[in-house]
Amino acid sequence: MGDEGPGSTVHLLCLAASSGVPLFCRSSSGGAPSRQQLPFSVIGSLNGVHMFGQNLDVQLNSARTEGTTVVWKSFHDSITLILLSSEEGTSELSLERTLDMVFGAMVLIVGLEELTNIRNVERLKKELRASYCLIDSFLGNSELTGDLTQCVDCVIPPEGSLMQETLLGFAEATGTAFVSLLVSGRVVAATESWWRLGMPEAVLLPWLVGSLPPQAARDYPVYLPHGSPKVPHRLLTLTLLRGLELCLLCGPRPPLGQLEPQLLERWWQPLLEPLRACLPLGPRALPEGFPLHSDILGLLLLHLELRRCLFTVEPSPDKGAQGSRGTRACRERRGCSPPSPEAQSLLPCARARHGVAAGGSAARAAAAPVDAVSSEPHPWAAKPCHPHPTSPYPVPLITQGQAVNRRGNISVSLFIHSQ
Repeated sequence: MGDEGPGSTVHLLCLAASSGVPLFCRSSSGGAPSRQQLPFSVIGSLNGVHMFGQNLDVQLNSARTEGTTVVWKSFHDSITLILLSSEEGTSELSLERTLDMVFGAMVLIVGLEELTNIRNVERLKKELRASYCLIDSFLGNSELTGDLTQCVDCVIPPEGSLMQETLLGFAEATGTAFVSLLVSGRVVAATESWWRLGMPEAVLLPWLVGSLPPQAARDYPVYLPHGSPKVPHRLLTLTLLRGLELCLLCGPRPPLGQLEPQLLERWWQPLLEPLRACLPLGPRALPEGFPLHSDILGLLLLHLELRRCLFTVEPSPDKGAQGSRGTRACRERRGCSPPSPEAQSLLPCARARHGVAAGGSAARAAAAPVDAVSSEPHPWAAKPCHPHPTSPYPVPLITQGQAVNRRGNISVSLFIHSQ
């Protein structure tokens, strides 16, 4: 939703289209999740005017009052989403794209079948709770722009080619074609199969990982809204450093227990220093020493053909210090603990600094430190699912040289401070 003013509020309503029964209501105030709820009479009126228009073959898409913009959208004649925003200057297009992302998040977590063929409303309400964290991140302040640009948020790592080569070797060793390395919800490197994921899952999967509470390892069932909306797959995540995670999208294999610490150590221990250098890329997106004019306050780079984007308002370390304080304040409002780069690492050398013996299992490594993250998988049991077809691996992320050589395929916007 972008940066919201201190007094702006956003309300999201989700209702069953046929019955008008509210499935959930999420709110944010000043960019942070809020417990404020709309009265049931207001919810009923907003849904009623939309249904009244449908009965007269009139499609109500949006409306504006003096201080609020309202957008309605129905999905598969089963789910109705209503979004209200008091943010000044907000556009109907951005609100509509937010609704598309919200429905995509719902499909990602519970599957399309549960949403289009509602058999038990109360059970659906409980299942949708697992999507609240992801949905709330769309409503509040976010450092990601994929919901607006419809492109995958990326960063430029300092050792891009080395990261890509290691990732491809790790993917081959695990027998998984869909692998990516993420920092704070942004893609550092990925296999070609991961890049070929359709929209919106290409944007939603990194965003989901960035919105979840930190864990040393996860085995998380997900549906792909475009590629596999009715058959679940497994999203495996492994924390290399706090905020830096490996993601594998796969079928029944490999089991999470098969990804032993020795395998991680073999491929990623030699890259420990380059991995640490990736941690500041969460807010900055650009490596230290990247040549930019000092007057540039923000940068947005879109590769429209590959649907990848790079966005930062912290292009230089001195400007990034202020932005980092803002990021910490945002985490505090959301109740998140500040990141400790190596507290939840599965790499032995990184864990050793926190008193964790090298060579232990992922579960012991996560349980030993006081502030370690639970290594328990998502509470849902992984359902039977079909593996993805194997595909050839490929293209690394755009590096500095490639960005210059392929400028014809890239749209660049610079925000420059006028002296």
